Amino acid sequence: MDLIYERGKGENTMNYMEVYKQWCEDSYFDEETRAELKALTDEKEIEDRFYRQLEFGTGGLRGVIGAGTNRMNIYTVRQATQGLAYYIISQNGQDKGVAIAYDSRIMSPEFAKEAALCLNANGIKTYIFPSLRPTPELSFAVRELHCISGIVITASHNPREYNGYKVYWEDGAQITPPHDKNILAEVAKVTAFSQVKTMPESEAVAAGLYNVIGEEMDDKYMEQLKAQSIHPEIIKAAAGEFKIVYTPLHGTGNLPVRRVLKELGFEQVYVVKEQELPDGNFPTVSYPNPEAEEAWELALKLAKEVDADIVLATDPDADRLGVYCKDTRSGEYVSFTGNMSGMLIAEYILRERTKTGTMPENPALVETIVTTDMAKAIAADYGVKLIEVLTGFKYIGEQIKWFEEQNSYHYVFGLEESYGCLAGTYARDKDACVAVMMLCEVAAYYKTQGKTLWDAMLDMYEKYGYYREGLATLTLKGIDGAAQIQSMMNEMRNNPKAQLGGFDVLAVRDYKADTRKDMKTGEVTSTGLPESNVLYYELSDNAWCCVRPSGTEPKIKFYFGVKGSSLADAEEKLAKVKADLMGENA
Repeated sequence: MDLIYERGKGENTMNYMEVYKQWCEDSYFDEETRAELKALTDEKEIEDRFYRQLEFGTGGLRGVIGAGTNRMNIYTVRQATQGLAYYIISQNGQDKGVAIAYDSRIMSPEFAKEAALCLNANGIKTYIFPSLRPTPELSFAVRELHCISGIVITASHNPREYNGYKVYWEDGAQITPPHDKNILAEVAKVTAFSQVKTMPESEAVAAGLYNVIGEEMDDKYMEQLKAQSIHPEIIKAAAGEFKIVYTPLHGTGNLPVRRVLKELGFEQVYVVKEQELPDGNFPTVSYPNPEAEEAWELALKLAKEVDADIVLATDPDADRLGVYCKDTRSGEYVSFTGNMSGMLIAEYILRERTKTGTMPENPALVETIVTTDMAKAIAADYGVKLIEVLTGFKYIGEQIKWFEEQNSYHYVFGLEESYGCLAGTYARDKDACVAVMMLCEVAAYYKTQGKTLWDAMLDMYEKYGYYREGLATLTLKGIDGAAQIQSMMNEMRNNPKAQLGGFDVLAVRDYKADTRKDMKTGEVTSTGLPESNVLYYELSDNAWCCVRPSGTEPKIKFYFGVKGSSLADAEEKLAKVKADLMGENA
């Protein structure tokens, strides 16, 4: 069966009904798929499912589960995998193979198996986990098994109706140039389902192509997590009285997080029972995201019952960590942003490695451009190189690869504002399991000093400055929404404001054009980073803001940060920047 239009040419919506009819009638598609489509009566729904191919972006696929070209289903997964197979064959990577993992979402096991069997039918070995695993363990497994690539089936923290497909390369990081563009080009060549190969599982197993990863991979991953601990003796000293509440939010974190905490010696770990077991319907939350306030209701209830020191939540694929900590003065639990928890871990690592003489030569801290500027202050304080990269942890993983290839710096920590960080180089993606472990060690350290994490955070604000950051989003769905987002980016790109939130715009970085324009002198220089549809405004008084379309959802994102003289001052400045930004774009 031929597709009506090629990937990337879905803007022409004239043929969406024709494609819909082919999906309804062609026996290539299973009866369940055809029945789902024939039952549709809303033409706007049909249009949304078929007005384009589900876009294979620089990280892979992400979309709503369902039948149609613009949905996550076994056919779009196979189609993307066939393109990946073409590229792997072009790189002579068939025998190296591909590692595959999946999370707790609806259809995740099915999509993982379909991807494996498509690769197998192309003569490519696969190594698939027997049950759900955290995304960072997949990153670890790619390198441990010496695979050429990896796939993880997850939609991370998106709402329950979503699933996704992320591609990794042999360095263990999500695909970056030139592989991302090359894989995109190969996927774009798959314009007919008749090109897509698959084979029965029994035949793939018999041919030695379909392999199941054993428990030894879990053991090796766990050893790497524990190896990041700096002061295991502090954990043992505080373990008896230090209370942790944890929720995996129905995802993959439950077993590895509990195991690493237990093996390190933490004794009082309370898991939210209602959210303990994997469930792709996420029955207790509509949005399984540790950044969302509603995700914390049950965990905070349990925390108050057991008088917990720290409350932790990981997202469904366990690469993001959210945190609450008790403020002993008020008795209330305080929410920590990803910037705050990341800074606590970063300073602990830099301080304690310096103290213990375990800091490597030429140490480097890596963060994304939308992460807190406090990182710059901390890095400067400890004489550590600070490197900024584009949004997306794959660029942090890429730096680790370059450090090793060029024998330049030694990576000590990396973080992004969206609740993701990595201690160690065993993986090349953010890891909530190691973040849990490190933050619990940090909290135990301060507990022995009679302090909470919140006390420690206040100490850091006093030392480095009251850096505070915010994020606002606008959701604009469908064809019209995509056009609106593009129009907004064009307007901000072509007509930058002179002031934002009472701050002067000092310079504008346009990462799409690779320019940094000094707004006072007019001088234009290079950003030094890869091309990306991102605008960054350098503001007066250590303030900044950044705008970009989301790569995984129909949203435009506004990031902003300030430095205040107190928490109240910083919050006031932050509110003014947000009001100005969102007033313009509401």
